[in-house]
Parts: sequence; structure tokens; C-alpha cells
Amino acid sequence: MNRLLSTLQKQLVWSIPGAMVLGLAVGKLSDASMLRWAILPLTFLMVYPMMVTMNLRALAAPGGARLQGVALVINFMVMPAVGWAAGALFFANDPAARLALLLTALLPTSGMTISWTGFAKGNVPAAVKMTVIGLVAGSLLAPLYLKALLGAVVAIPVTQVAMQIALVVFLPMALGHLTQLLLIARHGHARFNSHHKLLFPPWSTLGVLGIVCVSMALKADDILRQPAALAHLLLPLALIYAMNFGLATLVGRALFVRGDAVALVYGTVMRNLSIALAIALGVFGAQGADAAVLIALAYIVQVQSAAWYVRLTDRLFGPA
Repeated sequence: MNRLLSTLQKQLVWSIPGAMVLGLAVGKLSDASMLRWAILPLTFLMVYPMMVTMNLRALAAPGGARLQGVALVINFMVMPAVGWAAGALFFANDPAARLALLLTALLPTSGMTISWTGFAKGNVPAAVKMTVIGLVAGSLLAPLYLKALLGAVVAIPVTQVAMQIALVVFLPMALGHLTQLLLIARHGHARFNSHHKLLFPPWSTLGVLGIVCVSMALKADDILRQPAALAHLLLPLALIYAMNFGLATLVGRALFVRGDAVALVYGTVMRNLSIALAIALGVFGAQGADAAVLIALAYIVQVQSAAWYVRLTDRLFGPA
């Protein structure tokens, strides 16, 4: 099973669209409303395995203050403004789409931040620290940003959003860290890093594919009635990611050495779409289901663009 999941994880370029097609088929051929009960367990399956492998001690690691500071500015000042502006420009009369864009903009970094930084031969320890900071900061700030930037358009239940984040971020984080400590205590650091640490991430991929499948199944009838609407959703996503990659590349080239610049790019472009999906589906009801379609499409843009960027890294920043 782990081998199959590892293959799916390595082939997200294909497995995400496959999960979307499967979801459309399920939604077309059956009553998908019964799948709502699966959202919370699938969300936990997405987040908990990532937390087992997350190194929270990275927060205490010395150095890299300027790099982390620049990443915070891009992630929590520039990108929320871009997400809000794109929503107002492209989806002025579609609150659900505006919610989706803002959720993705407010929740930076994921496990793929570390993976893609490694693929591009960047500064992986800096990427680990950026991931932890981005996850914690984004989880704490998201309810406040949503209320401030979108409260006039969408009813934002701040307390409910905060409780959902606690349920899908901080509870799995605590349980994941406890699992990590128990495994290290029983098997040692070397065994944990060489064996156990590799077993958990593929299960997170199963959660991601499950959530994408469910989100598409819930909206299958609407999507199949208007398939051209997907292209309308993809355009602003592509523009946002292109802008994000361009900005991070220019800032990285101007301010940092190659390894740090690569970490900055993937630490600011990779969004935590899993948690964005969990909040949309778990808090916002029918609007959340609409928003989830756009977030699911963001997976395709994010994975494809990240893969292409790895191929361009040496041209942009020089060889490792």
C-alpha cells in the first residue's frame, strides 16, 4: 500500500486530475451528499502524517532571520493583497470564488515546500523552518484576515473558523509531535529518520486525493452542466501563481544566495491547499463546496508550475 501511495505522491501531476475525474463520476452516478461525513476524517488523514514528520525544533534554529522575515512579508502582506485583489477583479459577483482565492493566499507552505526545495537543491533546513512558521502564522492569522478582507462579502464565523483550524491543524500537530517523540524514544533518531519518517507522507497524499475527489463529487452536477466554467477559474489561478513565482524569483536573486533564494521561492509560492480545503468544506457549507472546486484546481496549477520551475532553477539562479 505504501508503495502505491508513494507512486501517487510522486505523480501528483496525474493523480490530482485523476481524483477530480473520479469525483465527477461519483457525483454524476450517485448521491454525493453522503460523502460529507468523510470530510473530517480525510482532513485528519491529510494533516496528521505531515505533522509526524515536521521538525518543530526548527523554530529554535539560529540564523536566517532576514530570509524568514522576507518570506513573512511576501506570505502575509503581499499575497493576501494579491488574493483579495484577484478575487475582486475576476469574481466580483462570486463570493465563493473570492473566498477560495483568499483562503489559498492566507495559508502558505506545506510539506511540498520542503520537497520541492530539495528537488531544486535549495536550502532545505531554511525551508523546514519556513514551513513551520508559515503554518503556525497562517493558522493564527487566517480568521482575522478573512473577517477584515472578506467580511463585507461573505459571512465569516470567526470563532468557527478558529475552531476548525484548531481541529485540523493544532490537534494533529500535537498528536503528530507526540507520535514523533514516542517513535524516537522507542527506535532512536536514526531509525526514525531512515524508516518511520518515510512511511507517513504518502498517507497524507491519500487524504489529499480523497478530499479533492469529495469536493468535485459534491459539485459534479454544476460542473458537468457548465464545463467551460473550469477554464474561467483556471485563468486567475495561473496569473496569481505566475506573479508569485516572478516576485519571489526577483527578490531571491536580488537579496540571497542560491540555496536561500530557492527556499524563498518554494516557501512563498507553495500554498497549504489541504487546510484551505478543510476550512472551506468544514465551515462554509454550500459556499464552501463552491470554493472547494477552485481550491482543487489550484492543486493542478501548483504542482505543474512547481515541477516546471525545478527545471528552470539552474538557469535562474545558477548551478548548485
